[in-house]
Amino acid sequence: MNYQEIIHKQKAFFNTNATKDISFRVKELKRLKNILKKNEELLYKAIYSDFKKSKYETYTTELGIIYHEIDVASANIKKWSKRKSVSTGLANLPGRSYIIPEPFGTILVMGAWNYPYQLSFAPAIAAIAAGCTVILKPSEIPSHSSAIMAKIINENFNPDFFKVIEGGVEETTELLKNKFDKIFFTGSTHVGRIVYQAAAKHLTPVTLELGGKSPAIITKDVTIDMTAKRLVWAKFLNTGQTCIAPDYVMVESAIHDEFLSAIKKHIESADYKIENQNYTQIINQKNFERLQGFIEIDKVFFGGDCDAENRIISPTVMKDISFSDKVMQEEIFGPILPVLSFDNIDNAIADIKTLSKPLSCYIFTKNKTIKNKILNEISFGGGAVNDAVMHFMEENLPFGGVGNSGIGNYHGKAGFETFSHYKSILQKTFWIELNLKYSPYTSSKLKWLKRLIE
Repeated sequence: MNYQEIIHKQKAFFNTNATKDISFRVKELKRLKNILKKNEELLYKAIYSDFKKSKYETYTTELGIIYHEIDVASANIKKWSKRKSVSTGLANLPGRSYIIPEPFGTILVMGAWNYPYQLSFAPAIAAIAAGCTVILKPSEIPSHSSAIMAKIINENFNPDFFKVIEGGVEETTELLKNKFDKIFFTGSTHVGRIVYQAAAKHLTPVTLELGGKSPAIITKDVTIDMTAKRLVWAKFLNTGQTCIAPDYVMVESAIHDEFLSAIKKHIESADYKIENQNYTQIINQKNFERLQGFIEIDKVFFGGDCDAENRIISPTVMKDISFSDKVMQEEIFGPILPVLSFDNIDNAIADIKTLSKPLSCYIFTKNKTIKNKILNEISFGGGAVNDAVMHFMEENLPFGGVGNSGIGNYHGKAGFETFSHYKSILQKTFWIELNLKYSPYTSSKLKWLKRLIE
């Protein structure tokens, strides 16, 4: 496949200014929604082949979010695209100043494997809303999901506007040799560095949605049962293969044992099984073996069962964990929950800060002082107080990481802004001009300039 030619044609189409028409963007977004709805059964079948993921979870964590993003963008593009007037300083009066959002141009979106539809289409939707053309490269790991995305997009969209390109490392490497106007990548920090380095050769701006070890911090004053219920759901959603899943828990020592009992109760109550439509496979053998290597039998409080043939690891809770344990050395990205205890919140914060800045942080407490202390002292992408993962659903909360967990953000208006350049304009009339900026430069003019500027 000639990637350079595809990119050249997309740039040529962008330069026709067709995508700058608001009605064009809305029409194409609605086309995307209709096509996805028309092909829902094929999408369900494909992702089940990759993960054994149920229709319910596929709709709630993938398609439902995509439809909502389309609806929000379609309803707001006109407002988001308007020029914004700002104040003008005395030195430029009479005149006016304003800012015009304009699309970056041709975009490369690189999706992730864990939510193959949502993490591919959501940034593409934002790019289309901003007025860009899009080349979408889904992850090759969920091969059936990647194939169905390529089929339904490439059969229904002008490739000069929206094109899906499949492939693995070789194809991705070739794609990254080309100059795009922006690259949006979701995936691991390791691959994110490679994408960033490739983009730097062309001075291409990037948004990186990465990951990290996202903590959940629980103080002794919480409602333990509700805390455990929310954390169990958040951790074992998609079998823990979620970038914003609580990676580990730090619970105050006074409620440590009671918390563990509540976690066990809610795991048992959920009865996580593929046949119950609330559990999935580990994506491949490589990740199965990596996760299996984290499980130290003598530290398993609950679970720990591994079925290699079907790539299933039961919900597993580990206790008596320290920051030096293997399970704490990298992001888990699976159904294993290490539980650590603390007696002093300052020490807990210090321990968390020895790790890279996480994508998310979850604070469970009724203590306002402790809540604010954690919010002020720990740097992370985003998160929640007394809940987990659900902040992702809020369209008015920009989603993204910081440091090793990412660069930039998206969702709702933030997604539109991610794929837009904000062009600053000063507009003046011809009918009057102050001579202060022109020579000769006199002491009298300098005095007037100081009055105007200072």
